[in-house]
Amino acid sequence: MRTREAVGTTRPRLGPHVRMRPDRASGGWVLLGPETVVVLNRTGHAVLERCDGERTVDDVVAELVALHGADPATVDEQVRGYLTRLAARNLVALT
Repeated sequence: MRTREAVGTTRPRLGPHVRMRPDRASGGWVLLGPETVVVLNRTGHAVLERCDGERTVDDVVAELVALHGADPATVDEQVRGYLTRLAARNLVALT
């Protein structure tokens, strides 16, 4: 089942034909999709590197909270919103 909204049990992964690559020019990361390039900040990269189709959104949030000691409610809200926006652009698949 494909959905367009990231919820706790959603298993996000990069969309078809979308790749995450290091950007030599900036030393950061970019998300490459058909006719699309998204420059990722460290937070975006941290979220997307965990989107393997196996982890749920709740798993991603828990890992980021444990890693950074951030407020769980804030991280949850931000991760869900970020993934939902990327899904609307077909850069992330939510299953």
